[in-house]
Amino acid sequence: MPLGVPFDQKIQRFRDALRLTRMVLSHGNTEVFSQDSSVVAFGRQWMALALLMFTAGCSRSALSTSEAPSGEWRTFQGTWSASGVRQTLNLEPNHRASTFDLTGALLLTGDQGLGVGFQARAIGLTDSLAGMQGRCVWTDERGDKIYSELKGEFVATGNHIAGTILGGTGRYTGVTGEYSFEWRFVVESEDGSVSGRAVDLRGRARLGSAGQPGENTQ
Repeated sequence: MPLGVPFDQKIQRFRDALRLTRMVLSHGNTEVFSQDSSVVAFGRQWMALALLMFTAGCSRSALSTSEAPSGEWRTFQGTWSASGVRQTLNLEPNHRASTFDLTGALLLTGDQGLGVGFQARAIGLTDSLAGMQGRCVWTDERGDKIYSELKGEFVATGNHIAGTILGGTGRYTGVTGEYSFEWRFVVESEDGSVSGRAVDLRGRARLGSAGQPGENTQ
């Protein structure tokens, strides 16, 4: 059954197949057909074939919607809440530098292609005058990863951060793209413990020729 056939049309075709089978089994003299085992066997085989074709068509349709074709841009939005540590070095007046290490759950919505849930970890260096540079890794439930580079303003509440997707492993091999968000701290403790969330996270990605699912090439 063609992959592009809508599900309601598949249902209608299946119903038509059942109706035709009933017509074959009930056509003419019912007693003659019931005595002719070859005709009854033919009807049963035809029924089984119709069911098999319908099931196969549905399976291929489900597969085609779960795996997005490569080379097409896929937009996404998401939420990321993370916590971790930050160490700050005070330099001359009004100048400070910090390192950060944040980990938390990333949930994406939007076009198919990327996964829905990831564990995202970001580390980097932020400077109140020079801005921020960092690296981020998204890991899905299979262990496949997406790598990205972070750049932006000094990491503080309301500051804008841009991410560039550089590649990945497994089904994300060859992925490229970009995203952005605003960071908001929720908790900032004196001992360096911090937590926060990304606001208005959105972007786009283009899948490459993905490797086998579950493949982890570093």
